[in-house]
Amino acid sequence: MIATILRRLGMAAITLAGVAVTIFVLLRVVPGDPIAMMISPGASKADIAALRAHYGLDAGMGQQFVVWARDLFRGDFGVSISMHRSVLELLAERLPATLELAVAALTVAVLLGGAVAVFAVLMSDYGAAPIVDTVNGLFLAVPDFIWALMLVLTFGVLAPILPLSGRIDPTFDAHFVTPFYLIESLVTLRLSIFWDVARHMIMPTLALALPLAAVITRVLKESLREAMMQDYVLLARLKGKSQLRLVMQEALRNAIAPTLALTGVQFTFLIGGTVIVERIFSYPGIGNMAIDAVINRDLPLIQGLTLVFGALFILVNMGVDLLVTLANPRLRHG
Repeated sequence: MIATILRRLGMAAITLAGVAVTIFVLLRVVPGDPIAMMISPGASKADIAALRAHYGLDAGMGQQFVVWARDLFRGDFGVSISMHRSVLELLAERLPATLELAVAALTVAVLLGGAVAVFAVLMSDYGAAPIVDTVNGLFLAVPDFIWALMLVLTFGVLAPILPLSGRIDPTFDAHFVTPFYLIESLVTLRLSIFWDVARHMIMPTLALALPLAAVITRVLKESLREAMMQDYVLLARLKGKSQLRLVMQEALRNAIAPTLALTGVQFTFLIGGTVIVERIFSYPGIGNMAIDAVINRDLPLIQGLTLVFGALFILVNMGVDLLVTLANPRLRHG
């Protein structure tokens, strides 16, 4: 197991290095000049040349990459061209907001999707499966940004009971030690602040969670159906176990492995989906910041964000592979 983990860590490092090289080259090849977007119309050629030298854009592509890679190994991601701040500081501020949002959406999706799948299997003898499949198909057909717009229209305009934007009410005099607002406010028992942060997360969380919940429902339901037809389940049924105990104690533990694998893959898509959803709700995460970075052609910030997204995808996939291995005895002992 340890050898497998080390091997995957080595492959992850190679993959991340490939991502770094690819994004660096692409950003230098595509048209657009970040310096031209930040200077005033009356700037002289000397001013433009000075800015290029300041951000290291006056050197050749190879030399720029060597300098950037050297700084990366030192923990220096560069300085944002548009925000004039350290990229690492910006990532440290914004990444926790996106992580809290993504984990909350994953939790809601797993609970909702798992409950609906178990309900569909329990009610299969009563004709509920076609209804569940139809409703689930509708949820699968609607992408996260459409859910976001519908939630804004419903709970932000027609019935304005939830905040439309931001992460916390600006009128709150809240001083946080960490950028994990939701967790810190809960741990420190500042429940009024916790509730306000949670209210700001409800709509973006649901927008991200509902499509993933539909995927989990479909996969887990089919896995449970197959498991319910296995001999060990039939034997447990002959022993007098109820349908609920058959599903929860016998079938679920063997149906969970394929659901885990797919959920991990979908979770990486969920993290990518935060880009648009955070923009719709003006949520201050790395997704929203990524759009601003692209608009401003902020090369150091785009490079840092790409590396963070790439690292998150790789770590999630590694974690899911490990969970699937632990959940499947044949893989664990193979």
